[in-house]
Amino acid sequence: MYKVYCDGASRGNPGPSGAGFAVFDAAGELLHSDGLPLGQTTNNVAEYTALIEAAKYVKTLPADEVEFLMDSELVVKQIAGIYKVKATHLVPLYQEAVNLVASLNATCTHIPREQNKLADKRANDGADMSEQAATTQRCLCQ
Repeated sequence: MYKVYCDGASRGNPGPSGAGFAVFDAAGELLHSDGLPLGQTTNNVAEYTALIEAAKYVKTLPADEVEFLMDSELVVKQIAGIYKVKATHLVPLYQEAVNLVASLNATCTHIPREQNKLADKRANDGADMSEQAATTQRCLCQ
């Protein structure tokens, strides 16, 4: 059983963004965590990207039971089919996420933000990298 915490961060929405996730084994030991820069995008794109990247990582493991835990109620309820995906730019991300979650026979669970601290930190690390890249790019162009 793997518990996978996922989160996205966007400063400005849209703004410098990142995706983060943390994978724990059945004993509660941290196996892997990552923070990915996403450049300028929205929080919902960051949330979906976090789930997608976490699922891709978990596919490399011998996974028989996986639970994705997210503080994004929107993403969790869209994946469950409770909410429709109205934003057309999210449809490809939604479809990829649904396919990956289904291929892992996984579940997605909504959790309070306070229970998602490591994934949140890693998402903010990714947003920091996006912000630094934007600042470097501005400096080089001037």
